[in-house]
Amino acid sequence: MTLKNKLGISDEMQLAHEEERISKLAALRLYRDGTLDELVPGTFSTLRAIHVALFGDIYDFAGKVRTVNLAKGNFRFVSALYLDAAIKSIESMPQGDFDKIVEKYVEMNVAHPFREGNGRSGRIWLDHLFRSELHLTVDWSRIGRDD
Repeated sequence: MTLKNKLGISDEMQLAHEEERISKLAALRLYRDGTLDELVPGTFSTLRAIHVALFGDIYDFAGKVRTVNLAKGNFRFVSALYLDAAIKSIESMPQGDFDKIVEKYVEMNVAHPFREGNGRSGRIWLDHLFRSELHLTVDWSRIGRDD
């Protein structure tokens, strides 16, 4: 089933292609125009802003916390019932060193706050945390999808 979208696309493959194209251009703008540098690292409001920037032209639910339960394969993400509490808890986690940042990122990934687009938004959020806290960046081209 294809997600309802602003593009009027009903073909799943076509939607995936357009979603990737549009979100990558939007991500590039976030970095190039300095918008990302104005956001507070490690906050849910920053993750939300990233999600809206990437997917706001595609989905009405961009930036909105999901209200449905999600699973990928046999893995179930945080129940929608507990999602707000989980987000608050994750947001308060420390982020002063590499291990703490990774732990915070993993917990946010397990929460999976949005209906779609958590991976792309989360990677930018993580990269923003690394750049802000440790002056490091991730070269995602060297990391395989399964890794």
